[in-house]
Amino acid sequence: MSTLVVETIKHTNDTTLFASDTSGQLTVQGEGTATTNLQQGIVKFWMQMSAGQTVYDSFNSSGLTDNGTGDYTVSFNNDMANATYAAHHTATDANTNTAVLVGVTKGSSFATGSLGVYVLNEDTGASDGSDPSSISVLGDLA
Repeated sequence: MSTLVVETIKHTNDTTLFASDTSGQLTVQGEGTATTNLQQGIVKFWMQMSAGQTVYDSFNSSGLTDNGTGDYTVSFNNDMANATYAAHHTATDANTNTAVLVGVTKGSSFATGSLGVYVLNEDTGASDGSDPSSISVLGDLA
C-alpha cells in the first residue's frame, strides 16, 4: 500500500485547491477567494422516505420508526457530537398535490442518535403521511 503525505495541493496556476492541518481538517477552495472547511460543509445524514414506512434511499441511517401518522423518528448510524445540529425536512403529498407543512418535532426531539420529525397537512392542520419526505442533517459527528 502506498501513502501520499502532503499539506497542500495546488493547481498549475499556483492556486491552492486543498489544504490540510495536523488535526486532519481539510480546507477546499470555494467560490472566488472563499475557502470551506470540508468536514463542516457536508451533510452528515440524509434520508428519503415514504410516509414513515419505506426508506427509498439514505446515508448514515440506522432506522426509521413510524410513531403514528405524520410522526416519525429517524436514527443515525454514526451519532452526532451534540444535539445542536441543523436539520432540514421537506415533503410533498404525491396523491393530492396538497402543500404539506413539515417541521421537526419539539425541541426534545433532537438527540445525538436520532431525530423526531412531524408532518402536518397545510390545509387541515392534521397529521399527514407524506410521500416522499426528505430529511438532511448538518453538524459535527461524534
